[in-house]
Amino acid sequence: MGLTRQYLRYRPAALFGLVASARGSVAWVALRGERGRCVAVPACEHVFVWDLRKGEKVLILKGLKQEVSCLRTSPDGLHLAVGYEDGSIRIFSLLSGEANITFNGHKAAVTALQYDHLGGRLVSGSKDTDVIVWDVINESGLYRLSGHKDAVTQVLFLKEKNLMVTSGKDTLVKWWDLDTQHCFKTLVGHRTEVWGMALVSEEKRLITGSADSELRVWDITYIQEVKDPDEPESKKSKGSSPGAEENTEEDEPLELDEQPEERLVKCSKVGSIMREGRDRVVTLATDRTGKILACHGTGAVLEVFCVLSEEEVQKKLEKKMKKAKKKAKQKSEEEPEGSVELSLQEEIQRVTNIKASSKIKSFDLILSPKGEVKIALLLQNNVIEAYNLNLSAPVPQAVRASKITIGGHRSDVRTLAFSSDNIAVLSAAAESVKIWNRSTLQCIRTMDCEYALCSLFVPGDRQVIVGTKTGKLQLYDLATGSLLETLDAHDGAVWSIALSPDQRGFVTGGADKCVKFWEFDLVKDESSVQKRLSMKHVRVLQLDEDVLCVRYSPNQKLLAVSLLDCTVKIFYVDTLKFFLSLYGHKLPVLCMDISYDGTLIATGSADRNVKIWGLDFGDCHRSLFAHDDSVMDLQFVAKSHLFFTAGKDSKIKQWDADKFEHIQTLEGHHQEVWCLALSPNGDYVVSASHDKSLRLWERTREPLVLEEEREMQREAEYEESVAKEEQPVVAGETRGETGLAGKKTIETIKAAERIMEAIELYREETAKLQEHKAICKAAGKEVPCPVNPILRAYGNITPSAYVLEVFKKVKSSELEESLLVLPFSYVPDLLRLFNEYIHLGSEVELLCRALLFLLKVHFGQITSNQMLVTVIENLKKTTISRVSEARDVLGFNMAGLQHLKREIEAKDEVTFFADATDRFEEKKRKRKKKEKMVLAML
Repeated sequence: MGLTRQYLRYRPAALFGLVASARGSVAWVALRGERGRCVAVPACEHVFVWDLRKGEKVLILKGLKQEVSCLRTSPDGLHLAVGYEDGSIRIFSLLSGEANITFNGHKAAVTALQYDHLGGRLVSGSKDTDVIVWDVINESGLYRLSGHKDAVTQVLFLKEKNLMVTSGKDTLVKWWDLDTQHCFKTLVGHRTEVWGMALVSEEKRLITGSADSELRVWDITYIQEVKDPDEPESKKSKGSSPGAEENTEEDEPLELDEQPEERLVKCSKVGSIMREGRDRVVTLATDRTGKILACHGTGAVLEVFCVLSEEEVQKKLEKKMKKAKKKAKQKSEEEPEGSVELSLQEEIQRVTNIKASSKIKSFDLILSPKGEVKIALLLQNNVIEAYNLNLSAPVPQAVRASKITIGGHRSDVRTLAFSSDNIAVLSAAAESVKIWNRSTLQCIRTMDCEYALCSLFVPGDRQVIVGTKTGKLQLYDLATGSLLETLDAHDGAVWSIALSPDQRGFVTGGADKCVKFWEFDLVKDESSVQKRLSMKHVRVLQLDEDVLCVRYSPNQKLLAVSLLDCTVKIFYVDTLKFFLSLYGHKLPVLCMDISYDGTLIATGSADRNVKIWGLDFGDCHRSLFAHDDSVMDLQFVAKSHLFFTAGKDSKIKQWDADKFEHIQTLEGHHQEVWCLALSPNGDYVVSASHDKSLRLWERTREPLVLEEEREMQREAEYEESVAKEEQPVVAGETRGETGLAGKKTIETIKAAERIMEAIELYREETAKLQEHKAICKAAGKEVPCPVNPILRAYGNITPSAYVLEVFKKVKSSELEESLLVLPFSYVPDLLRLFNEYIHLGSEVELLCRALLFLLKVHFGQITSNQMLVTVIENLKKTTISRVSEARDVLGFNMAGLQHLKREIEAKDEVTFFADATDRFEEKKRKRKKKEKMVLAML
């Protein structure tokens, strides 16, 4: 076997240049008990927590691979639920920054998350049309609710009742009874998708936002309230004002399942509030109290409304009645009292509109105790803005409190460059050029520019040159951050720029079919005595097609020019005479590079291929299918024939140009990768993507063996295929409205395999022990039995105790799915072991949960098996006794805690009164002392 060439692995080092991803939602979080200061925002696969007052990143909640799609803070403010694109949900502790709980149930991106008012349950909606309710405390799924025909857009719990409301892109709003886990009512009064919902007026009103400029308002009446004769019938507003609409026949909700709904909820449309925006609602939400309602469309305006409370409505109604009576008296008419009613616009009042600096993608708002509304906006252009709104002002106006922009570009980065000392990184976009320190990842310079397409550091790293879309070359000084010079270089876009190997000049290629040669020059500045750097145009090469890319050979003898006609032409630099033409690509060559020794040229094209050519004869050595979309950038590693390519398929790949092999794939970006740059020493790669992030990759000392890499790739593909397989069917269950919350993943399969291995070991050890006892009995003397090394590692425990240990290590959220894929042949042993464990009183709650699930799934086989009759009888006795014992202990503990609570409260009251008495006595003493002093002075 020949020698295997070893490569060094590149690994992700950092993500920077990103303030917040436009996908996902923003959420206020309470760090160190302080609300209204920090916000959590999605940042690709991570979640960043920003301190808006300082403008600093205070916490990073690290994700795995998938992009964040949804965020929700828990009611206690200590946890953050994060939904991902692959349908998983992770719950992070904001105190430690660690992910404590992971839920896997959805097959597509999570689109909506909501906690109940106590924070014990979490409901999630997804693009897969399912709604799943999770038990946060037990870390497990409760049930899956199916009914929507398209992606779920919003989910809401009702505080008082055990009910839930969901909306979807299928134009439906569904009401669910969580006691019976079924949909008892469907509102079909919307003509288009329902994008958002909010509950206001103490959950007696539902407001829905659709694809038009109306916010529809529905009155919710609980049937029990109507049946109570002492309870006054809930007031219904009539849309009497021009903005409100009366119930029309086409908007009247068609109420499905007429009989069951009558015992729970009645929902009727009372009118509409007109938005100023004509586009669809993107986000519709209220603060925790339900007093402030806000919504925004696809534009940059957030509309804020105030919902009046019952007391305020009553006051306003009394005021209106007084006015009506006064008018009637003046006209000397009798006005009946019942005719005075408030319009919907008077009950839900428009407060103000907030105009953000760019399109709004998401918002969150909180109402401070002082009556000030704090609003955080996540904008499309990588910016977070915070506004304060004082409601007590006569004309409330939103004031911008903070804006976080310095951490990134407003638009996609189109060009990157490394300084010669490997320390500074240049990134340029449509509006600015930024210089980053590679080690600290801090932005050290920001300079305004035109739409940048290519860039380079001038030798010495004190200036940079940027080529723009308008055909200009802009020279910047890094020390002062100022623009030194702007030259009109080309009549079209400057697509490419390349520094000459002798470092005395550079070459540019543009859309005007020209290649221009430039030299660095020192000119005397009018405003200064010292000379400054300038650029001097020396030669031009006119071509027949637009120039897309230019590169010098390392010896500066040849110049490679990529043209729009899909060819690469090689010219002599000194005479500009034609040397070679490289043709073979089906689409234009977007990027290319020449190796350090000048023997190879690699070209990357929009046809998704990379071709490796010899520069001596122009022969094509190999054509490689590199990416699933256009190859956007290509660069050789210094002093080697290895090169990197970046593609629109969001991947960066490393290749060997000698062996024509794919070495490794750097996965991390979630959208198209536009450009990359390698450091001169080859230790670092920096890349920029459409997801607004810049990523740094560093070369490690870890060797990479291709065979191992291929094996890992095959394993990853297998795991992915397992996750995509059909879910196992539970015997006797039909796919209806409800189902199991979890889904089959590679983790649940591994957990089931561990349980199976533990039972196999238990069987072997039990058989071995019986055999050993028989041998000892025959020999007439006791011989110590050899202990299994696995059991010895666990501290010489018994085989049955080892099975329990393995069982306890299965994650609570994966327990049901792991038992579902467990073959029935292992179930009898497991039931016998459960009987033994429950009898000993260990892990009663966990074992009862597993036992009931196994009985439900394998009911037919267990009941028909005569061997298991005695086991089930024993389990019945032990389970009932142990569960009642556990319940008694729990009840005793609860009673003890309540007693302690009452004692502490009583003690606090006594202390409060004692403190008040002490203060009163102190004041009395001081007053007497003061009086004595005044008398003495007199």
